[in-house]
Amino acid sequence: MNEAALRTLLHSVASGEVSVAQATERLKRLNIEDLGFARLDRHRALRVGFPEVIYGPGKTPEQIATLAERLTAAGQTVLATRCGPEAFDAVRARISDATYHPVARCITAVRGRPPQAAGTIVVVTGGTSDIPVAEEAAITAELSGSTVERLWDVGVAGIHRLLASHERLYHATVIIAVAGMEGALPSVIAGLVDRPVVAVPTSVGYGAAFGGLAALLGMLNSCAAGLSVVNIDNGFGAGYVAGLINRLAGLRSE
Repeated sequence: MNEAALRTLLHSVASGEVSVAQATERLKRLNIEDLGFARLDRHRALRVGFPEVIYGPGKTPEQIATLAERLTAAGQTVLATRCGPEAFDAVRARISDATYHPVARCITAVRGRPPQAAGTIVVVTGGTSDIPVAEEAAITAELSGSTVERLWDVGVAGIHRLLASHERLYHATVIIAVAGMEGALPSVIAGLVDRPVVAVPTSVGYGAAFGGLAALLGMLNSCAAGLSVVNIDNGFGAGYVAGLINRLAGLRSE
């Protein structure tokens, strides 16, 4: 249950459409549910605006499917990250409208979308190899209620590609910049726009990239202001924080 759903429930109680006993029973379902292998936080969507997210690695397909099923039973949207086709098959067997996003390796099943945020998040990649992480960020931001534009393969090795798309950057509320190798793209973007930039280092690159460590350190040491950095390959974290910024920006402009 999110805030909009709670307001609807309270209005229904006030109008007499739903009894106090019925409302109490629904609210009871927001408690933590002990599944033995996990303790599902069904109150999180109401508390922070986004339901609990399933991190796939280390979980069996059946565990992922059970968590997804219990989330939908509570009327909450499912987002499971870093999942393979086997996990999706298990989820789809229980949730018929579940969707698999193979590039991002995410499973989603939408229940009760949040209010649409006013602004736009632009997700930018340095190269094509960064797209899986960028797609994870984009899907997360979309589930938070944001409009997302994608701008792929505009890295600094051909900076004219980025400059040719500058109007799209200027009209964004938040920009997510995803890059591997030396990780220079977010610094360049942050030096061009008056928008918050969320930088995502990826593990793309040859030996001296050290699995994304070179890009991470480059972004952390950026001289560009307005740049924040998430962990290596953490598209979900970038999409989440960008969605929060976008939503708050819309509230303040009303």
